[in-house]
Order: sequence, then structure tokens, then C-alpha cells
Amino acid sequence: MTKKLHPQTQAIRARMPETYQKEHSSPMYLTSSFVFDDAESMRAAFADENNDNIYSRYSNPSVDEFANKVALLEKAEAGFAVASGMAAVFSSFMALMKTGDHLLCCRSIFGGTVTVVTKFLDKFGIEYTFVPADDLSVWEKEIKPNTKMVYLETPTNPQLELVDLEEVGKLAKKHNLIYAVDNCFATPFLQTPIDFGADLSIHSATKWMDGQGRVLGGAIAGRKDLIHEIYLFCRNSGPTLSAFNAWVLSKSLETLDVRIQRHCENALKVATALENHPKIEWLKYPFLPSHPQYEIAKKQMKAGGGIVCFEIKGGVEAGRKFMDALELLSLTPNLGDSRSIASHPASTTHSKLSEEDRLKVGITPGLIRISVGLEYADDVIDDIKQALERS
Repeated sequence: MTKKLHPQTQAIRARMPETYQKEHSSPMYLTSSFVFDDAESMRAAFADENNDNIYSRYSNPSVDEFANKVALLEKAEAGFAVASGMAAVFSSFMALMKTGDHLLCCRSIFGGTVTVVTKFLDKFGIEYTFVPADDLSVWEKEIKPNTKMVYLETPTNPQLELVDLEEVGKLAKKHNLIYAVDNCFATPFLQTPIDFGADLSIHSATKWMDGQGRVLGGAIAGRKDLIHEIYLFCRNSGPTLSAFNAWVLSKSLETLDVRIQRHCENALKVATALENHPKIEWLKYPFLPSHPQYEIAKKQMKAGGGIVCFEIKGGVEAGRKFMDALELLSLTPNLGDSRSIASHPASTTHSKLSEEDRLKVGITPGLIRISVGLEYADDVIDDIKQALERS
């Protein structure tokens, strides 16, 4: 067809060519290597003179199909898939920065990414500066002559702060910086950072893309030249996505749009029902008018996403009591599942940090993060309300 297809149609119809079997659903290519007809075709493949598959650490049809779908959805020139979201983040850093470079990084980012930045970049001689999500006037002041990349996520994890993608895009272009965005919370069905000037859009496909808590995966979409450098790094360092996981993720993308719509509808209902609850100090959801960056959310997102966060009165102890009182919601270190999930970062994922360090990254004592699933929304609301009353 010559007509440009809607992203949801692309997510369903984009696939690898059929084999001689004429299968309707793409097969899994569970093989470690690929066979050549003769020495010359094998030589040409290793010389990068053709696109033949060589070895599944380099490329695999199942992995390529998933990566290509993500690139289509993100409106990107190219895509590449790896074993997890953190592999996607780390590989992007390592492939595109070198000793002596500087990273300008939003302070409000996933805890694993904070660890990579603060504990490992120094080992490679890469400098970094954290900047606040809610004050872009600070960002340009912190740019140095050796700044190579600006990195952020929006909405942020877990505080749901919004960063103006368009304004950061202008800043990155002005200073010739690689502009990378963790787009995990929004997915390409709610926002496409490349439309706002981003060079890379990075995902933990483990979350909303899989959507059922089954497999790990990561994806990077963006400029072709940058994706090629990431590919070369991963080809040799080996954060390979398994063909099985890629097959699951590729099939999951076919239902991502309808799932995200339901997640957003449910999350808005949960946020609205709880916003004025007497046991809650504050509550954030990007598409509530009370959100501090509501106008930014409306400008760059189609809906508010599936995460709601709030501060329960009573601090850490109240947070623990709330978690223990839940009867329906799962307690598990994940999000983006068909089942609703609750987490209390101060007593779990960020418990090893000092209170001062937790506060620096937005982890307040009573912060609760709810990943709203696909259940009947009133059942989720009722469970949270009864847990609040008992905490």
C-alpha cells in the first residue's frame, strides 16, 4: 500500500517476510547461528557486504522484527533490541560516549540508571551532572565544552515529573548534543520523543510493551548512525535479546495500543477517586489538572499513562502498613502488567540509600507507586481505599 498506515496498524501488520510455509504468524528463530551456501557468501556476510544473518549475537530475524516495529512506532530511522531496559540504557551510554565526555542527566530517573551513572561512568572517565526535572533554566548553565549527551525520562519514575521534550530538544540542537529519552512510562502510543527533537528513544520492553510480566527486553530507536554504533557495541559486548523473548514482545506490540488505552482510563479513575483522600498528603497523575506540569503533559502526551503515585500520611511505617493491607494488588518489583502493582520505594528499591539521598531523587518516606492494571477499575480503587484505612 502507498497510503501511510496508522501506528496501531503498523504494530499489527509489520512483520518479517513469510517463509515457504506461508505462515500467518511470524515464526521464532531459535538458532544460535545461520548456514551459508558457500565460502564466498560467508566471507561477504562477515565483510558486511550483505544483510545475511551470521550469528544470533549479531542479528536474528525474530529480534529484528521486534526492533523494526519499535522503530516504526517511534517514527525513528532505525531500531535495535537488547536483553533488558538497563542493557538498552548502558549500551547507549557506552557506545556513544568515551573517556573525557560529560553527561547532562535529569536527576529524576530510574534507580538502576542512577546507579549506572553514579557508580560506573566514573570508571570509564565519563563525567556527569544531575539537573532538576522541573527547572530547565539550570540545564543550559550546566552544559560544559565536553558535554556529549543529555539524558532524561518523562514521566519520571516514580515521581511522575514531566520534562518539556520540545524545550530540551531546542537546547540539545543548540549545543549539538545527543538527545536521549527513556520513553518507557509513556510508550510510543502516548508520546514520540523524536517528534520533539530526540535522537534516541529508549525502552524497558519488560514493562508496558510485554504487558503481562512474562519476559525481559529492551529497545532503542533513533537516528540510524547512532543505532549503528550501539549495534556495534552490543554485537561485541553481548547483551543479546533471546529470540523467544523477542517473539513474545513483537506479538505483544500488536495489542499495546488497546492495552494502553485501558491502563490510562483505569489510572485516571484511580487518581480521581483518591486525589482528595484524607490519608493522602498529595497525589500525582499527569492528566489531572492538579499536576504541576499538567500543561506540559497535555502538550506532549495523548493520555496520562498507567502510573499513579501518592504520598501516604505517616511516612515509611504507614507505607509498609499500606502494602501489607492490600488484598488485590500485587507486591512485586515491576510495572506495566495487566495486574495492578503497588510499590513503596523507601522501604524496598531505595532502602539502602540515606534519607538525604532518597530525597534528592524524589523518594519521599510515604511515596507509593501504583501501576494500574486492566482489572475493573472499581475493584482496584476499593482495594487501595481499604488499605489506606488500615494503614
